[in-house]
Amino acid sequence: MNFIRTVPAEQATGTLQELYDNDLQSLGYIANYTKAMSLRPDVIAAWRNLIGTIRPKMRLRRYELVTFAAASALRCTYCLLAHGAVLRKNFFTAEQVAAIARDYRHAGLEPEEVAVMSFAEKVTLDAHSITLQDVEALRQRGLTDEEIVDIVLAASARNFFSKFLDAVGASPDAVYLDLEPELREALVRGRPLEASVEVGYHA
Repeated sequence: MNFIRTVPAEQATGTLQELYDNDLQSLGYIANYTKAMSLRPDVIAAWRNLIGTIRPKMRLRRYELVTFAAASALRCTYCLLAHGAVLRKNFFTAEQVAAIARDYRHAGLEPEEVAVMSFAEKVTLDAHSITLQDVEALRQRGLTDEEIVDIVLAASARNFFSKFLDAVGASPDAVYLDLEPELREALVRGRPLEASVEVGYHA
């Protein structure tokens, strides 16, 4: 449950109504992360513009692994569920995603992917300690400076969003209860899932 007031769908107007309608069209329900920011629809719109600018510059698999690494470092259950579900749908089995969640360094990922996730984790937890050697290590794996900037942007953006959701008590959407039990268990790193799930508003 949210710790702060949210705007019900029937009271939404203007930009917020458009954002709610977009969720209903694309997801079939209003996401709890949208409701969590409903007092500031301008921020939701700005967030979607920001992430919509960052994400297309990266291959989906890399973007999701970077985001997953940042969310895991932050112990954000909501974001781990959301992006774990994308990884499960598009790239991995449930067992593989669970293994990545438990220890991405020993989950069968490509060495480049492990390096990228490790870098994203360091951006999240210890950005001030990043050195030229950290960047050079990615260059040596074939990443361009533009690609490294994109990784930093994706990880930094996740820091903003995950921290906001946890700070206001945003509940994971009920749709994530449909994930395989083993996977669901592996993705719950912070707030418990079942205790905090809130069913989104459906059309």
